[in-house]
Amino acid sequence: MANKQFKTGEKAPESGNYKVDKLVNGNKTDDNTEISLSEGDQFPPSPSENEAAYWVKSS
Repeated sequence: MANKQFKTGEKAPESGNYKVDKLVNGNKTDDNTEISLSEGDQFPPSPSENEAAYWVKSS
């Protein structure tokens, strides 16, 4: 099953760790920072690029 992507600005559907999958503008990123969000927290921009990003649950 493919990991569901969440876009910067959306709210986390469940608590857990998330990592950047790719940038919204289509650029690849080497940002492998993991963040911990609680249910209802908003997804931030990519920590290294400060750009809108797609996030996937990592654990």
